[in-house]
Amino acid sequence: MDKAELEPHFEASSSSPTILQEKGDKTEVSESTEVAHYNLADPRPANNGPFSFTPAELMDLIDPKSSEKLHSYGGVGGLLAGLHANPTKGLSTANQPLTSVVAGEEGHLSEKASSEVSFATREEFFGRNLLPQHKQKSIFQLMWMALQEKILILLLVAAVVSIGLGLYEDLGMEPHNVVRYSKDLTIVPGLPPKISWVEGVAILVAVMIVVLVGSINDFQKEKQFRKLNAKKEDREVKVLRNGETVLLSVFDIVVGDVLHLEPGDVISADGVYLGGHNLKCDESAMTGESDAVKKITFEELQRLEEIEAASHKESKILTNHEGIEVIADPHHGVHGADCFIISGSKVLEGVGLYVVTGVGENSFHGKTMMSLRTEPESTPLQAKLNDLAERIAKLGFLAAILMLVILIIRFLIIIIPQKDKETAEIIKKIVDIFIAAVTVVVVAVPEGLPLAVTLALAFATTRMLKDNNLVRVLAACETMGNATTVCSDKTGTLTQNRMTIVAGTLGINTRFIADLAEGDSTARAELPINRNAIPMSQLVGNLPKTVTQLMHEAIAINSSAFESEDDKGILSFIGSKTEVAMLDFSKKLGGTDYRTLRESSPVAHLYPFSSERKSMATIVQMGPNKFRLHAKGASEIIMKRCSKVIQIADRDSEVTELELVEDLQTQVHKTIISYATQSLRTIGIAYRDFESWPPANIELTEDGEVPFAAVAESGLTLVGIVGIEDPLRDGVPEAVLACQRAGVFVRMVTGDNILTAKSIATQCGIYTQGGIIMEGPKFRALSPDEMDAVIPRLQVLARSSPDDKKILVGRLKALGEIVAVTGDGTNDGPALKMSDVGFSMGIAGTEVAKEASS
Repeated sequence: MDKAELEPHFEASSSSPTILQEKGDKTEVSESTEVAHYNLADPRPANNGPFSFTPAELMDLIDPKSSEKLHSYGGVGGLLAGLHANPTKGLSTANQPLTSVVAGEEGHLSEKASSEVSFATREEFFGRNLLPQHKQKSIFQLMWMALQEKILILLLVAAVVSIGLGLYEDLGMEPHNVVRYSKDLTIVPGLPPKISWVEGVAILVAVMIVVLVGSINDFQKEKQFRKLNAKKEDREVKVLRNGETVLLSVFDIVVGDVLHLEPGDVISADGVYLGGHNLKCDESAMTGESDAVKKITFEELQRLEEIEAASHKESKILTNHEGIEVIADPHHGVHGADCFIISGSKVLEGVGLYVVTGVGENSFHGKTMMSLRTEPESTPLQAKLNDLAERIAKLGFLAAILMLVILIIRFLIIIIPQKDKETAEIIKKIVDIFIAAVTVVVVAVPEGLPLAVTLALAFATTRMLKDNNLVRVLAACETMGNATTVCSDKTGTLTQNRMTIVAGTLGINTRFIADLAEGDSTARAELPINRNAIPMSQLVGNLPKTVTQLMHEAIAINSSAFESEDDKGILSFIGSKTEVAMLDFSKKLGGTDYRTLRESSPVAHLYPFSSERKSMATIVQMGPNKFRLHAKGASEIIMKRCSKVIQIADRDSEVTELELVEDLQTQVHKTIISYATQSLRTIGIAYRDFESWPPANIELTEDGEVPFAAVAESGLTLVGIVGIEDPLRDGVPEAVLACQRAGVFVRMVTGDNILTAKSIATQCGIYTQGGIIMEGPKFRALSPDEMDAVIPRLQVLARSSPDDKKILVGRLKALGEIVAVTGDGTNDGPALKMSDVGFSMGIAGTEVAKEASS
């Protein structure tokens, strides 16, 4: 194979994925990735050195995602031209001339030497893919910060005065004999011990203990936290340079680079998708959206938006069938797809290429991380202690002055008639009066209070550590006890962030539902459709073996998900969330291992999932003259393609089929509607048998393939409908109820859609009658006064961005609330940081959420 064949071609090609071959320390592209063919206009005038875009303009593409903004930049072609980027060869290294994309004849791609645009120039104008070093505070800095509390300052002043007076009393005053007793109780005259300075030293020791305990605890916990959250950030990514795919450190990525994406990659920089095959990303940590987001080219996105715009008018606020005000936005999630790659998100499946538009501080992930670097505010306890110190100082000072005045008047009344007093004795009496007055102030200061509070909080952190709660800041223990409102994220905090089958129907009316703990009940279990539902653990015992085997085969064979070990060595399925949920379901029921089922049935043909047909199908050979098509997809689509449905009989019977007559269709349709009203994602499972493949009397396409419509859009047999959702974590409804009984107002703040948010909030007990559900964009548009009017009844904020969450927390604090925020995703970071106390999830939480928590 010669060099020309190794180079990727920037034009429409087959849908074959990128295959990489290792050659030493380099990886070369052996087949082209599916990318679009761009006709470029002249680039915009340079307004950022040699580039047409500033970092802020490129950030506007990603936050929020804006296809309109990309269109105004001249589309992907204009973007590439403005960044001097080459999609076919990537950037050139320093030892080779750097080429950039410019408009050539007839608007096609051409190359032009651009040696003036060096890597140093790119780093100068767009920055490096690094965040400024965040220096950890030393133990001495933490001690100095602890000493800034007013009550400790007051104690220090009192200690200095007390030591000064004590030394004066012991060394500067004439001692007087005092009566002392020996062991045999006889009177022994003698001088008193010189220990008047001890009280002042004791106060100093108490202050020292308070400072050391607080600062050492915070220093150790911060060190433990950094170790807990430590991770090798300097990972390698596949970058297109000089027409070859090479491995580079993420720190060496610059704006204009073309990066490869593969399943499992954590995206290291913002960018725009150039092309690939079936690329899907998990952006739940960044946006809170639980569904996988499919990536398509800008041209395909425009085409879909035009189709969508034909059936929707301009965005406006509507009231849906449940009386909830919803924003109808035709450009929000067209078929759940977009062309923007967000740093910090994860590739679930597929492969592709994208051009980098934002790195370091100018990326979505970097911007979120930088927003967390704010100085901590005083906790409610610190505020109370500071207020107490000020009151003690004022009242003690007033009492001392009053006492001083009274004693001086009394002294003058007594001393004036006595004219034989010596001057030294008069001065000594006056000094004694001043000492008595100052002593009032010293005695008024509660030197034991800060020590008692600090020791109590330190003890609380050790107790909480036993409950797997790592408290990074000592004062957070007190703050969490004072919280008056909790703003909780949904995905990964209230829910498990793992899609799971929780209900389903096999055949016409064999229904099952997720197992409940003994004595437990849910609103779903009490619905009419589920009253006779079989618990999932008993499902296999109530099904014919042939139906059980058919169900396991349909799930395992018609899926691309696979099982693998994670970083902790735990086996889990990897792939689309829907397929993972179905394979988990099969495994829980004790089905045959998915690998065994796949190996026993050779795949004859595969129709991958398509958003247009909303389904996928796999054809396998079951025997010499038997081929079976397994199909799954949106339940209403699958049902329309079915002419039969399986019949559930006794355990030893074979699989039998019924004609799906109109009455049975109506029953299936009611089942789908019932699951949909519970905000479950419904998936239909079906199959169809053939005697040969390709089937007889089927006209093949020009490529010699069997058309999907000819075999999978009619004549199917329905196996069943399953309902999938992200289930609640154990104990969540009880925890919400406990908070509400304690007078703590719990709100859900999520990036997910409003119907899913309402369903989960209802299950948790967060959403109650009379409460308000609102979407982030609408909440953001309110004035501060309108927000203050809405917030007391606001229970759910859906489709909210990180800024929306931060705005809500800010308004709650302005209303005098002590706000706790719980979250696990990067999108929760700003709100976690702004809150009075932040709780992040240790296992499921991202490093951004942990960094922001306290």
